[in-house]
Amino acid sequence: MSTCSLEHPNGQEAESLPAKRLCKGECAQDGSVEGGGGKASRAVEVSIVIPVHNASCWLDECLQGIVDQDYTGSMELSVYDDASTDGSRAIVEGWRERLERRGVSMVISGHDSAQPRGVGHAKNQAVSQSSGKYLCFQDADDVMMPQRIHLQYEACLFNSTSLIGCQVRRDPEGSTERYTRWINNISQDQLSTQVYTSHGPTVIMPTWFCSRHWFQRVGTFDEGGKGVPEDLLWFYQSVGQGGGVVRVDQCLLVYRYHQQAATHSVLEETIWNLRVAFLQERVINQWESFTIWNAGKQGRKLYRCLSSSNQKKVRAFCDVDENKIKKGFYTYEESKERPKPQIPVLHYRDASPPYIICVKLWSDP
Repeated sequence: MSTCSLEHPNGQEAESLPAKRLCKGECAQDGSVEGGGGKASRAVEVSIVIPVHNASCWLDECLQGIVDQDYTGSMELSVYDDASTDGSRAIVEGWRERLERRGVSMVISGHDSAQPRGVGHAKNQAVSQSSGKYLCFQDADDVMMPQRIHLQYEACLFNSTSLIGCQVRRDPEGSTERYTRWINNISQDQLSTQVYTSHGPTVIMPTWFCSRHWFQRVGTFDEGGKGVPEDLLWFYQSVGQGGGVVRVDQCLLVYRYHQQAATHSVLEETIWNLRVAFLQERVINQWESFTIWNAGKQGRKLYRCLSSSNQKKVRAFCDVDENKIKKGFYTYEESKERPKPQIPVLHYRDASPPYIICVKLWSDP
């Protein structure tokens, strides 16, 4: 979810605005809507979930991408407006007729309080008010390619307990080049083995597609608000419950980069701490000993952030840098132990597995 702020015409506190559903065919007389297969105008196969906060400058392209889908099953657009002040909700409402002609039902709700309640809250509300058997997550500033829903839907039919992603095209072209290469080029096996890297989820949130059943099993997004990586937390919960990670190897999303994106509010240290906690929980706690591959800054930082019991499992650092190897050992100066722990630094040929590798996957061109 992203922002492109404009001035608010009315800053007064207000209650949440009820969901309004656009129906084709017969609807319940009282207009009520229940998420996850409750009352609706018809059975919906795929719900497109879009949280919105001040996205007026991108919504037309985003919604046109939905109209252009070549998927022939039933679709629903579920939008939650998180206190937009730039007319975003009116823009979405303005697409009702075009969506109806395309056969896409729509449910939209939100609030106009003084402050937004955060990406996690907006996503949870949009999911809750939707009714599709499958959920297609979309950010308001991105654009889906015409084949996206039908290809991810087909992949999900064969991977019902997996999170389905896709390859992306970055806009502007060339922005976050190394990150984009990683998104698009890691292997299917690496989607599961590289979940601890600094990049975050191995399939990025704006490309997510999953069954409602799996989403409900994993649970809702964290609603901590600004600065909370709700996507990474949910991704780790999914993997922790045995969920798979699958990528459709076609470019199905234009993924925009801009300074107003909500991801910029998440501190690197927050991501680091979550990664280390998950790595310890899923891997290191089960090992008797291991080697950290990198005697430099990142390797030493990892060591310092481990629990005391896991620090004792580190048999050595290893590296290829002769200057680091010549030092012979790393002294943990911050330790309260006496004598202070000293961990050997070895050439990688002299080290023994298993390894935790703390190096960049690619070099910048």
